[in-house]
Amino acid sequence: MRTTLTLLLIVVGFGLQVVSYFFLAAPWGIPSSPAYSNPRVPFAPTIFILGVVLVFLAAVVYELLPERGQ
Repeated sequence: MRTTLTLLLIVVGFGLQVVSYFFLAAPWGIPSSPAYSNPRVPFAPTIFILGVVLVFLAAVVYELLPERGQ
């Protein structure tokens, strides 16, 4: 159970990081365009940070949850 939950947190955390950077905040287009440096979603950094927190929480979950055999 704890291994599954840990892997789930890691996958969701990395998924949030990839989605928030590459699809929501990365500058796409021509560098001379005014829309180039503006992210599509203003709260994209918050989603990225949430992904980082979930990856770090995966280690906490792995350490605090008991194993199935105990």
